[in-house]
Amino acid sequence: MAAPAPASTPARLVVLVSGSGTNLQALLDAIEADPSYGAGARVVAVGADRDGIAGLDRAVRAGLPTFVVRVRDYEDRAAWDLALAEATARYAPDLVVSAGFMKIVGKAFLAGFGGRIINTHPALLPSFPGAHGVRDALAYGAKVTGCTVHFVDDGVDTGPVIAQGVVEVRPDDTEDALHERIKDVERRLLVETVGRLARHGYRIEGRKVHVGE
Repeated sequence: MAAPAPASTPARLVVLVSGSGTNLQALLDAIEADPSYGAGARVVAVGADRDGIAGLDRAVRAGLPTFVVRVRDYEDRAAWDLALAEATARYAPDLVVSAGFMKIVGKAFLAGFGGRIINTHPALLPSFPGAHGVRDALAYGAKVTGCTVHFVDDGVDTGPVIAQGVVEVRPDDTEDALHERIKDVERRLLVETVGRLARHGYRIEGRKVHVGE
């Protein structure tokens, strides 16, 4: 699989959220604070799978268009997935950033945006995939864990790894305490990674992602 450098300058980002939107806010802050970052990437819309969430409020305050595609409004997940793909496509994104988006996309979405969907996971993939990466790392007795930024494919947390950040597991860690430290690293890593992909382009060869080569 290969993807050229983003077609737009700056690269157009559609961000998908399901909750508080702190990763979205980190991207918006980087774009506003750093002219070189903003010259490489800009958020053009924010989508969600539910109403009334803080992530949408952040988008509205930033003056961004938003859209909501709720699973319960469709007869099945395939119909929802197609609707999400169509809503996202209206904004012609170069990259789709899943920033705390808690739904697994399906065939229609992957057909439209395969090789362009970025996700974060609170563990060092391929270790501890799935919904409980932090809890599973603690239960296993791992001494280090962290976060992964990866492309989305048709598996669960199985897409090619773009970047990873390491977080030490402390002897007295609880799941919440460890997760908060991972989130701090995750936000910085996501911002840095999106910026690199947007500015320099990338290609995917099997499991490997080559940025700016």
